[in-house]
Amino acid sequence: MTFSNDVFVPRRCSSAERMMWITPDRIFYAGLLGAPALHTKGAIIVYIAIEGRLKVRIAGGDWQSADVAVVQPFVPYEVACEGRHVLDILIEPETVNLDRLPPLLRACGAVDAPEFAARVRATHQQMVRAGSTLDLRPADFDNIFFGKPLPSRALDTRIATVLESIKNNPSTVAAAEQCATQARLSFSRFLHLFKEQVGAPFRSVRTWKRARSLLHHVNSDSRLVYVALDIGYPDSTHFSHSIRQTYGLKPKDIFAGSRKLRIITQQPVSSATMPN
Repeated sequence: MTFSNDVFVPRRCSSAERMMWITPDRIFYAGLLGAPALHTKGAIIVYIAIEGRLKVRIAGGDWQSADVAVVQPFVPYEVACEGRHVLDILIEPETVNLDRLPPLLRACGAVDAPEFAARVRATHQQMVRAGSTLDLRPADFDNIFFGKPLPSRALDTRIATVLESIKNNPSTVAAAEQCATQARLSFSRFLHLFKEQVGAPFRSVRTWKRARSLLHHVNSDSRLVYVALDIGYPDSTHFSHSIRQTYGLKPKDIFAGSRKLRIITQQPVSSATMPN
């Protein structure tokens, strides 16, 4: 904890502490938070202040202050924090039973959860200390951060197959009509069943999955136009507009803030290195 002229100055992430662990259904991020801007993500998001407090505003409402904030999928919001560095967790909503989630993850806004915040902060520090020896298995994500697996959601197999296809190939422009044919459903029935099962319209989910795939490239040296084409955007204008709507930042600003970010994907974990 650092003080300057008797004013609290929250600790920021050092270069060694900045990281993003990406699994197919979860993300953990420790690093820079951009300036407050209205944006919308397709995941359950939990923000944790590294120190001090953060502020969140849901759908243009009043600002709320806490050390933890939760935002539900496809809800527009703004978030800010002292020090501009945060920890956050993203959970893909179609993978969990929303009605059986812990109360923390069913909230929307500021949450009083000091024990959870302490657990996430301690876990982050363990990950930092492990350094290059850190091994991570996607299946262990929930145990590491929540102490147990989150309750899973049972999906209609036809919708589950379509979702898996979108998740595995987010750059593919899969029209709803094609997916309806794949699911052997009429177009209207497919759209209705998809929203009923997943909780969001097909187009919104597809847009989110594509924007999510950008996270694999944010510390890449590739030119933005090539990244845009690689993840399935038809042109740079569409790319910039979609990413800004999702993340509240221009793609170039996301890349500029991620130059020293360590990205961890699809690696197995040693249970001895992380808390149970």
